[in-house]
Amino acid sequence: MTETPNHTPRARKFRQAAFVYLHVGLLYEFSVYAFWRAGLLEGVPGHPVAWLLAGAAIVAIVFWALWFRQSIPFARVIWAIHGLRLPALIQGAFLRPAGEGIVPPSFYLLAILVIVLNLWMLARAGWDL
Repeated sequence: MTETPNHTPRARKFRQAAFVYLHVGLLYEFSVYAFWRAGLLEGVPGHPVAWLLAGAAIVAIVFWALWFRQSIPFARVIWAIHGLRLPALIQGAFLRPAGEGIVPPSFYLLAILVIVLNLWMLARAGWDL
């Protein structure tokens, strides 16, 4: 049985990476919304709605590119950019003095897990051909 272009192992990896990225994007969007509602975005430049719209646009573009374009260089670039989130998350989870900060370390730990899972799926699409 021959595989159609949409059902190749490569296409499946890109579709999986696209959906994982979509879920990561939803998690970030809802986190921003929850932080906004809790009053934790004081001092952030711009209105939170603008940030939510910008985030939704980025998630939509990345999802579309991974799902339809299935570009290996794009997946690798997104992997690298997404990996840049880890230092701040590690600092929030492990390198804060006890009792400092409003956001608990468990938030950062969960975000690290989500980001690493997303990096794994992007790496499968970008390198595991």
